[in-house]
Amino acid sequence: MSSPFPLLRLPRVVLFEVFKSLKIREKIRLSRCSKKISIQIDCARLYSQKVKVHLDCLKRKITVCSENDKDVYRAIKNRKGFLSFIQHILKMFPCKILTSDRCYQSDLFQPTISYLLDQQVEFSALTIRLAQILLFEQISNNFGLIENLKIISVANFGFRPVSSSWPQQISIKSSYWFTLESLLACTCTSITLEESRLENKDLDEIYRKWRAGELPNLKYLKIHSLSFTDNGDHVLGRNLMELDGMIIQTDDGSKKATIKLQLFWMIEMNVTPLE
Repeated sequence: MSSPFPLLRLPRVVLFEVFKSLKIREKIRLSRCSKKISIQIDCARLYSQKVKVHLDCLKRKITVCSENDKDVYRAIKNRKGFLSFIQHILKMFPCKILTSDRCYQSDLFQPTISYLLDQQVEFSALTIRLAQILLFEQISNNFGLIENLKIISVANFGFRPVSSSWPQQISIKSSYWFTLESLLACTCTSITLEESRLENKDLDEIYRKWRAGELPNLKYLKIHSLSFTDNGDHVLGRNLMELDGMIIQTDDGSKKATIKLQLFWMIEMNVTPLE
């Protein structure tokens, strides 16, 4: 009969290499074997692979996967165990968080996201509801941790967030509150506005400012607005329909952008550097 392998007696460098060779599922299961092993795995965190953590607060489901999505571990937790499991994962791995689109509808969402922000955990994607005022204020103080922020606005809601600093990418549903001034002050690389109230004259100013180099970070812009009209104000000297397929260029000649139009109310701009 073979004797148990004395894992914890290995030199630390060797032990950490053993941990690095384990799959995510194996490492999580091993960490539950004993407190001593769990402590050693936590100590090896800086040597561990970076993982993506998908949170679905509504279904109380947590998915931990490698950056290439080939190594996956899924767990379903009850209310009490949801946050504690996340805390356990954070001790074991360098993590990046993604939330499901309807995650914000759960009462677990706000305390979970608030905790993660307090811990300075990075988010690759986060969806929030604008009505969650206290959470939004906390998020706005930590925009540097978030790559892609999706905001679900509330119709006729009085709160109007004002910020000159945003994550790299924002997508706003019911973006009636996001004004021309907000967009021109925005530092994002990608902006998507749904149900906007921007008009032709606003679009004209956006494009002229971009050509003048006043939106240097912008690489993608998509605006849906029922206020766009083909018989309204000209945009860059043209009717709205004439913009489809148009290529514009910055005044310094460093970038070009292709404009695409979907019917009258959805307009898209893709920016590429000039060769």
